[in-house]
Amino acid sequence: MSESVSRARGQAELLGPAEVRELAERFGVRPTKQLGQNFVHDANTVRRIVGAAGVGSEDTVLEVGPGLGSLTLALLDVVDRVIAVELDPVLAEHLPETVRARASRLAGRLEVVPGDALRVSAHELPRIPTALVANLPYNVAVPVLLHLLAELPGITTALVMVQAEVADRLAAAPGSRIYGVPSVKAGFFGTVRRAGAVGRQVFWPVPQVESGLIRIDRFTDAPWPLDDTHRRKVFEVVDAAFAQRRKTLRAALSGWAGSAAEAERRLLAAGIEPAARGETLDTAAFVRLAQQG
Repeated sequence: MSESVSRARGQAELLGPAEVRELAERFGVRPTKQLGQNFVHDANTVRRIVGAAGVGSEDTVLEVGPGLGSLTLALLDVVDRVIAVELDPVLAEHLPETVRARASRLAGRLEVVPGDALRVSAHELPRIPTALVANLPYNVAVPVLLHLLAELPGITTALVMVQAEVADRLAAAPGSRIYGVPSVKAGFFGTVRRAGAVGRQVFWPVPQVESGLIRIDRFTDAPWPLDDTHRRKVFEVVDAAFAQRRKTLRAALSGWAGSAAEAERRLLAAGIEPAARGETLDTAAFVRLAQQG
């Protein structure tokens, strides 16, 4: 990843609580739970997110759900380009207007793509992003994150804000109570770690849940193939293993393998105890197992 925060601060006039509410009123925006809309209004928080992402002047950043532009403005201060994917057509329409008003010299660095991040494909984007930095809609955070990591291999770093409980699950280690499908699948792409906590009071409206930052650094020298075919095979095994979490892997994977006996054979071939359970395996073990199919 390129140098962190290489451009001088202060080119963009960041949004505060009053500005966020004024923009929402002007655009007729009423935050909806369905779209997971909670707008950040604290300048220090968005600067901290940009700093934790480690992005710099050579980066093209993909931002999902830019909303009223709080994080967008902070990113434009630092990076070469921001591609903002926004599902809400009203917000997508007005974001360039906000940037022109508060960071006129930086407006040319923004490109808005109206659409659903859960379905966006590489060919729909105007250029290849090198990083993902976003306050993800909490109701679809994990599917969006995994989709974008799979669809856009040029993303080398992801720094996303999600519900604190989801952040804990994504960064959980094998053997812990909260380790599961999100932990394994995120770990397929790279190293995953918690990158901080975010308080409720920096949002409008104030959410009912705590928030956390997750950083994923994609493998530069991957320990396994990252192509779509291989990923799908691995994820199929992961889904099967955790669908019946209380069962041994021999039993849980019998449908995937065709029989309990075949599941046991594959497990032993991958160096895994058939009586083990899915939450005890790291991503590498699931990759070995998928290769036995």
